[in-house]
Amino acid sequence: MKVALDNQKLQYSGRIDDSDPKRPQFIFPATSLGFRFFGRTATLKVQNKRVYWKNYVGAIVDGEQKTFELKDEGMTELLLVDGEEREHEVLFFKRMDSCHELILEELTLSEGSQLLEMPQKPKRKIEVYGDSVSAGEVSEAEEYRGQVDPEHNGEYSNSWYSYGWITARKLNAQIHDIAQGGIALLDGTGWFCDPEFLGMESVWDKVHYNPEISPMTTWDFSRYTPDVVIVAIGQNDNHPEDYMKEDMECEKAIRWRTHYKRWIESIRKTYPKAVILLTTTILCHDKNWDRSIERICEELKDDKIFHFLYSKNGCGTPGHIRGSEAEEMAQELSQYIENLDQKISIWKEKETQ
Repeated sequence: MKVALDNQKLQYSGRIDDSDPKRPQFIFPATSLGFRFFGRTATLKVQNKRVYWKNYVGAIVDGEQKTFELKDEGMTELLLVDGEEREHEVLFFKRMDSCHELILEELTLSEGSQLLEMPQKPKRKIEVYGDSVSAGEVSEAEEYRGQVDPEHNGEYSNSWYSYGWITARKLNAQIHDIAQGGIALLDGTGWFCDPEFLGMESVWDKVHYNPEISPMTTWDFSRYTPDVVIVAIGQNDNHPEDYMKEDMECEKAIRWRTHYKRWIESIRKTYPKAVILLTTTILCHDKNWDRSIERICEELKDDKIFHFLYSKNGCGTPGHIRGSEAEEMAQELSQYIENLDQKISIWKEKETQ
């Protein structure tokens, strides 16, 4: 039994290219497809467009997490469910950033199956702008907690264990995770898209954003309006030169702050009512980056823009954030947001509709 991928009982989440609704394209981490059905099996065919790493996708099937390796190119058939004839619930999701893109091609259920309605999506919405930490890169290397990363080829990256998605689950919120490993604010810095090095300034308003895979396309912001925007940029910006560490008042540091401020003003213009949290993470970086963000926050004089620091901010780990560390970050972050809600009613208007 084939199910059209634009069937209204399917539930998509994330910044998706659905210009062809029967072949939706997943680009960002934490992008997902959810569905429920009564039957025995569910198979999903996907087409992979790989740039680097080995590429993996994930699924929560009846409460159990599964991981699937994709072929480097072409079609991969994923047996998501293979069990007894009963009700099943599946959340299929993109584990990784734009080291690859994914086209959903065909969903097939066992003969005689019945597609069921999904629960309504949460009304609360958050959006994250960040780098590899926000994407959940190397989050499954738990035995390396607090240490440098082990050698890997993509197998440890899992957006399910990113602090952003954990925070969204704690807050019962939807998430758009606009996160890319290696990305900095400015073009020509960071590690993403070597040797051109694209920055978040060029990526934040896009759907397709990795020119090695697809031409860039612009996102329609009217499709998703977050209540809370988490901005976690300012860690890869020290490559190829950590000018902020050397001199916070040098010309390059001043330029960075000018561009960062201009970007936050663009986010504010895009989302006039959202709470915007400026932050970095517990990944080791010089405190002058956070001092610069604090200065910008003060200059903006916006009563819904805040600078948030974790208890281990900038000194928690020299490697990527493992799942247990992301859990601790998410606990701090979600508590901070809930405390803010007590003061300025972040969710109230939406939840009384």
